[in-house]
Order: sequence, then structure tokens, then C-alpha cells
Amino acid sequence: MTELHTVEIAAVLRQLTARLIASDDLDEALEDLVETAADLVEGASWCAVTLVRSGGPSTAAASSGLPESLLDSQYGSGAGPSMEAIRARDLVLSDDLAADSRWPQWRSHALAAGVKAVLAVPVDIDEHVIGALTVYTAEPGSFTSDVGLTAMLVAEHAGLLLSAVLDRGRRADVHAELTEALADGETVNRAVGIMMVQRACSAEAALDVLRSTARRLDLPLTTVAGRLVQTVERRVSHDRQP
Repeated sequence: MTELHTVEIAAVLRQLTARLIASDDLDEALEDLVETAADLVEGASWCAVTLVRSGGPSTAAASSGLPESLLDSQYGSGAGPSMEAIRARDLVLSDDLAADSRWPQWRSHALAAGVKAVLAVPVDIDEHVIGALTVYTAEPGSFTSDVGLTAMLVAEHAGLLLSAVLDRGRRADVHAELTEALADGETVNRAVGIMMVQRACSAEAALDVLRSTARRLDLPLTTVAGRLVQTVERRVSHDRQP
């Protein structure tokens, strides 16, 4: 690897870090990743991120100009470079789709859309979310070994950053739920306080216990909170009796 190329890779990773580190929104961060990765090759190029979550694979972000049919055609059959990269957990490359016999159904969509070469690398965000970063180009022979290496480094670096973004988003969701619950009334507020004392935990953790109980009993959160408060009040009243 030349010194110049090392500097170029460092610049790409710095750019990606600057874009993702301040984001609390996963969708926004993925759009930034797509924009950064599409610039890895010269000439007309596009990028998309496929994520596999509980509902199955889907396109989480994509450059404008990529037909939806091209992106979605892999998911039903499971055949295509993005899905192969996810399964193999390794780089998948076709530097000339016209001369490639793999993924015939997907390849016909790609060639019709003007895509002549494709490179896909796996992205691991956390134990619940994995996927692939896929770069498409309008000219065959666009992917040098340096581009492949850079794409793998970008994907690995992005996975770490996106994990932090996802974690911040989850904490923000919990905080919003806590705020909403406390706004429901004094009963929920008191129940959260009781749980915090009983379990020596944070307000967020106390609310999570109450919500889990409410889901398990199929009852409103306010009902579960009210029952907890009543139980504690009866216990305190009984203890105070001579």
C-alpha cells in the first residue's frame, strides 16, 4: 500500500467518522454512509445498504437513481451480491456483470439499469442487525484491489459507528418513553420511584420493568402502576398499625 493511498483511506474514514459521530438517527447515518461509499470509485457509481433485522432483509438506504426493483429483487430469491456478502461474511465482487453467470435474475435487472459492475461487503452493526454495503458502477473494471480494501475498511469502521448511533437512538427512545409515562400522571411517577428504591435501579430501568409487566399482563401501564402503588400503600399502612 502506498503512502498516498494510506492518506486517502484515512481521509475517507475521517469523513465518515465526522458524518456519523454526531448523528442520533440511524436512517440519517446510513444515508451519510451511502454518500461516502459511492465516492470510492471514479465515474458514475451508486451505493446501497441492505440490513437484515427481525422482519428480514430490506434496503435501509440507497443512492438516488438505483431502481427499487434492482434493490428488492435479491430479497425474495436470496440470490444477489448483497445477500451473498451477508451469508458469506466476506467481500463479493463482479467487475464485469456482462461476463458473469451468477445471480441471473438479479443480473438482468442490474444490466437493464446500466449497472456493469458491483462490489458488496458485509456490515456488522450489533448482534441484532447485520447487513451489506454494496457499490454499483456504470463501467466494468472499476474496482481495483485498493477500492475493495477501502470498502472493507469503510464497512468495518461504519459498523462500529452505526452501533453507537443505534445505541444512542435506543437511549433516546427510552428517555422519550419515560417522559411520556411520567406525563401520564402522578401514579406512574410514584410507581417508577417505588421500583427505583426496590431494585436500586435507574428511572429508565424501572420504567422498563413496569412496561414489561404491563405487556405480560396485557394491561395498561397506568393500571399496573396503580396496583403497585396500592400494594405498597397497604403494606405501609399495615406496618404502621399497633
